[in-house]
Amino acid sequence: MRYTKLPNTDIKVSKICLGSMTWGEQNTEKEGHEQLDYAMSQGVNFIDTAELYSIPSRKETQGSTEKIIGSWLQKNKNRDQLIIASKIVGPAEFTAHIREGKFVKSEFEDAIHKSLERLQTDYIDLYQLHWPERNTNFFGKLGYSHYEKELWEDNFAAVLQSLEGFIQSGKIRHIGLSNETPYGVMRYIEEARKGAPKMITVQNPYSLLNRKDEIGLTEVLHRENVGHLPYSPLGFGQLTGKYLDATPENARVTLFPQYSRYHNENSFKATRAYNKIAKKYGISLTQMSLAFVTDRPFVTSNIIGATSVAQLKENIDSINLTLSKEILKEINAVHADNPNPAP
Repeated sequence: MRYTKLPNTDIKVSKICLGSMTWGEQNTEKEGHEQLDYAMSQGVNFIDTAELYSIPSRKETQGSTEKIIGSWLQKNKNRDQLIIASKIVGPAEFTAHIREGKFVKSEFEDAIHKSLERLQTDYIDLYQLHWPERNTNFFGKLGYSHYEKELWEDNFAAVLQSLEGFIQSGKIRHIGLSNETPYGVMRYIEEARKGAPKMITVQNPYSLLNRKDEIGLTEVLHRENVGHLPYSPLGFGQLTGKYLDATPENARVTLFPQYSRYHNENSFKATRAYNKIAKKYGISLTQMSLAFVTDRPFVTSNIIGATSVAQLKENIDSINLTLSKEILKEINAVHADNPNPAP
């Protein structure tokens, strides 16, 4: 395993982060524990979860993933060996069963208390806002469209003030963002310059099928020392190639067709082209896709997910693959021909 540090901290994290959103829906508690055991045996020390999980969001299973992590921590008594990240939901119809979704002190109090209880821990290392409160382009939207009747008002300073209290009490150590734009990241940075706590990471979708963060966000990350935590580096399994010639049973998009973000015509076209490159150089499409993401200079840790230990092994083993200049040149040629088919 390779390691780096969360920006602005001395916290060492593995370059591969274990995502967990299938635990409690597609995966049982036993299978979640098996994944945790294997990942830790391979040097992974960074776990990402959220109060929303498992996926898809349902009242009956909400919080199940954190509970599975919590029972594993209780069994192994190894909390000090892991870096755990979690998230608070933003406003959305599909999260109305959790709470309203406003980033105010009372909702932070409720969310953090319940996450700590489910995780069976006293603190969360990295606490993230799962998506913005305001109207902006995330969850598959490439461009921003202004909504004139939007009720949101600038509350960046107030959000950070609320979170600062939980940092001071020791319930959370550091804070980060998710599904955030360059505008949002910079507004939080501006407040940090005035003395507020700093958002040290942003967790966004990033893969061979979605490189939109390169357009405006990566300069912000570099100049402001903010880490990128890419999620969906395999595009919900599209970049494993398993959907190219079949509809596999029990795969996420087979079970939950609403997750079709990476399954449009241009995504299939790009995936076939990337698969051709992988075959040419005798490597798996899965590992080529993951290695590309892991080694981007702005990436702190690559969030992988799996529903079996066999998948997990292949994903983690990608840490040993470094793509040649020739492969990267061919990847970029495909990207130039079909950029960001699944934003």
